[in-house]
Amino acid sequence: MNNTTLPSTHNKLAGYLLWIFGFTGAHRFYFGKTKTGILWFFTGGLIGVGWLIDLFLIPGMDRQADRRFAQGRLDYTVAWVLLTFLGVFGLHRFYLGKWVTGLLYLVTGGGFLIGIVYDFCTLNTQISEINSAENSRAIV
Repeated sequence: MNNTTLPSTHNKLAGYLLWIFGFTGAHRFYFGKTKTGILWFFTGGLIGVGWLIDLFLIPGMDRQADRRFAQGRLDYTVAWVLLTFLGVFGLHRFYLGKWVTGLLYLVTGGGFLIGIVYDFCTLNTQISEINSAENSRAIV
């Protein structure tokens, strides 16, 4: 049996805090489960039943996210907090080093909220790609 610990990319505590708003799918988006995040958003966490079950599934979602997304300079939790609470100002975009779209979000209220929705669906992948690219450059 392999006892190697995976590097942690996501935070269980952050997942549980987002679970409080789980009927919106926030914790599912955070752990990279976009399709079910959208489903939770439109159904109130499957009318609360799925939301309640997720209380026990968060540790597994955290492990899956740790395996799926690349660790690196950018912290997933910081980016998600910036997106969730300050996304209309583009602060998460500035954090990712995407200055042009950060400024665009700043002057358009998050791309008239369309950009915010897009980022809720793709933020983990955006961070993982940046971290992977930086990790590749560091190896060479």
